[in-house]
Amino acid sequence: MTKRTLVINLKLEESLVRTIKQFLPDWNIVAANDSVLLTDDLKQAEIILHWSQKIEPLVLEENKNLKWLQTWTAGIDSLPLPELQQKGIYVTSANGVHAYPISETIFALILGLTRKIHTYVRQQLEKKWYHARLNLEIHHQTMGIIGVGAIGLETAKIAKAFGMQVLGVRHSGKATDYVDKMYKPDQLNVVLPQCDVVVITLPLTKETTYMFTKDQFKQMKDTAILINIGRGPIVKEDDLIQALRQHEIAGAGLDVFTTEPLPEDSPFWEMEQVIITPHTAGSTKHYDERVIKDIFLPNLKRYLQGEVPHMNLVDYEKGY
Repeated sequence: MTKRTLVINLKLEESLVRTIKQFLPDWNIVAANDSVLLTDDLKQAEIILHWSQKIEPLVLEENKNLKWLQTWTAGIDSLPLPELQQKGIYVTSANGVHAYPISETIFALILGLTRKIHTYVRQQLEKKWYHARLNLEIHHQTMGIIGVGAIGLETAKIAKAFGMQVLGVRHSGKATDYVDKMYKPDQLNVVLPQCDVVVITLPLTKETTYMFTKDQFKQMKDTAILINIGRGPIVKEDDLIQALRQHEIAGAGLDVFTTEPLPEDSPFWEMEQVIITPHTAGSTKHYDERVIKDIFLPNLKRYLQGEVPHMNLVDYEKGY
């Protein structure tokens, strides 16, 4: 009888591999970060951990056994969703493992901009002692979180330590802890004029693409800052650049961009009121462990009992 196969398509700590093997003692479990070494196993895999474009043609064309894919990212916009849906494959994302590191990055960007830390770092390199018109603070200000999932909720929780009022936008409009008032996406332009900080934590879908254009920036305060750790195409970058140049908003902290790496000729590089991070907001040494222990293993227990993996199960119709 052929063993059922699980492929771990990345280099994973041996302790985590051993943990998985304890749950699947009779399975063929292989792990490598070189897809060439995994070719035969990828053709037979029932479960794959971590998707990559390198394995896409092989898996979609030659694998008849795949039932479940666990991604290593929260966003799934880079996956071949129509093909995976057609094959009836369960897809579970890594949504939730980013809540701590990304919420910390969000506040690093906010404080960097409001307290001009980025400006002072530049001045330090020039040995320049200058106040730089420092005058913003975030205590008791209003934050708008556009996309209140795990990341948004952790961000709201931290905001409360600063005594901030928190407004949220989520698809369901359902109230949650740490958010003073929740709105639906069609009420975005009601939320924006109230906010001193606007934080985008949305996935990229048809509905969220270009959700922020010149119309939204005109709704914001000229003292407000924008933080985007969601996906680049949620914001129309040319409109954001124009809004910054015309001082319609005060600044932006950007971890994601429409084109990555960010091209060298992008105006963002030279803008004093912008802080750029290279899509690293979710990076943490705890990443792999959280994906395995907090998401994959709880889902695996259900799967082995003949049930559908429920945690972070992707809804193909919604696109997240």
